[in-house]
Amino acid sequence: MSGAIYVINPNSTERVTRELDAALAPLRMAGGPAIECVTMAKGPPGIQSQRDADGLVPDLLALAASLEDAASAFVVACFSDPGLHALREQSRRPVLGIAECGILTALTLGHRYGVIAMMRSSIARQLRYIGAMGAGERFVGNLPVELSIAEMADERVTLDRLVAVGRELREARQADVLVMGCAGMARFREPLERALGVPVVEPAQAAVAMAIGRVRLQWGRSLG
Repeated sequence: MSGAIYVINPNSTERVTRELDAALAPLRMAGGPAIECVTMAKGPPGIQSQRDADGLVPDLLALAASLEDAASAFVVACFSDPGLHALREQSRRPVLGIAECGILTALTLGHRYGVIAMMRSSIARQLRYIGAMGAGERFVGNLPVELSIAEMADERVTLDRLVAVGRELREARQADVLVMGCAGMARFREPLERALGVPVVEPAQAAVAMAIGRVRLQWGRSLG
């Protein structure tokens, strides 16, 4: 099968790209499309504001354009889905965003979903996006762990914070499925799911799983 699924980390933190690459390992298979994770070197270290998300779009489009001929699909691996619609206009390939795919996947796993945000400053942006998607009816809220990308390198602190926030969404908000609201959380999905006893969606995995289906079935735009 020709062409790779390019998973673009729009921030410049290589550790996030490595974690994405590890999280996507179960989706690599014989006969399937290659899955390549790339870092956008010109991006901010972390995407924590609407300004960060909006400001990186020209560089994202330029990077995707340079990969177009080698790609079978693109995944924008930031929970803000920056540049998603612009890239869909630019590219002939399927383009998926991890927030959109993560939320849509959650709706298949439970009735009420909550989002674990990275920072409090992310919440308004996520609320706008969920509203724009029309996915608010079964949404019970988003709560932050209040850790930066750099602070999430401490695995014990990060997992403890994720469990505390996830427990509040489950018990106080009655969420029966959770979505991780940051690509940098990938390595915590399985321990978090075990700790809370509810499905936890890692959105990059959700997006790449959808991308594989789009590529294999050739749904959407021409892959030629």
